[in-house]
Amino acid sequence: MSLRFFCLFALALLAACSSKPPAPVHVPSESPASSVETPLPANLRELTGVLASSQGYLPAGSEVELALLVMDARDRPQQTLSSLSLHGTGGALPFHLRFDPQNFPAGARVELHARVAQGGQLAWRLRPLPIAQAQSQALGELRLVPAP
Repeated sequence: MSLRFFCLFALALLAACSSKPPAPVHVPSESPASSVETPLPANLRELTGVLASSQGYLPAGSEVELALLVMDARDRPQQTLSSLSLHGTGGALPFHLRFDPQNFPAGARVELHARVAQGGQLAWRLRPLPIAQAQSQALGELRLVPAP
């Protein structure tokens, strides 16, 4: 009886190995541009907007840096409240820069700065944009100017 059981088991194993594998289940992947932002935690605020050059787009592969800076009287950065690095996509570039409002100094001058490097050289920059209040703000489209 055990020999019959062994033969039957071997045949079942061979049959299972020779059958076609099940068709893979296709799960659509989301592209980074269409991915949904994670919800904003209650203790943070964010600046949102879109960066665009004078041509209306940022070249694909360009390196974009955004920073929320505390500035002194001589226009020197004293503290970085938040920063973000992005890569140009060949179009206007949306951004979400989150920061902690508790770190926002009362009475200090806070500015949003941005710069775009292409091929390792500074290509565009954002004229300093004053941020007066530590609250979430939609800044709209921000035009970058060519770097000198």
